[in-house]
Amino acid sequence: GSEMCIRDRVMGARIRTQRELLGYTREQLAEKLEVSSKFCSDIELGIKGMSMNTLAKLSDILCMSVDFILFGEQADSSQADTLIAMLRQCPEKYRSNLITIVRAFTDSVSD
Repeated sequence: GSEMCIRDRVMGARIRTQRELLGYTREQLAEKLEVSSKFCSDIELGIKGMSMNTLAKLSDILCMSVDFILFGEQADSSQADTLIAMLRQCPEKYRSNLITIVRAFTDSVSD
């Protein structure tokens, strides 16, 4: 019914928002999920649902809990998960630089 359609669109929007936040194109996410970019688009638009296997992969790739993907219930750790996901995206040879930058930032804004 329409209730499921609205829920699927909202879920798709959460997926799209996190994908964009992590800097993935729809094509890159589709490749990581091993699905077509059309299917990825359909998920983000709430047109199609996904298998449990795809949901589990999506949760891992986007560093989002399954609960948050499905229901929008945000755990306290969700921002930390996003930072971890961004750190994972950073090439290994630049990670120490990134840590230095984050440390300098947090030191500058601490009371």
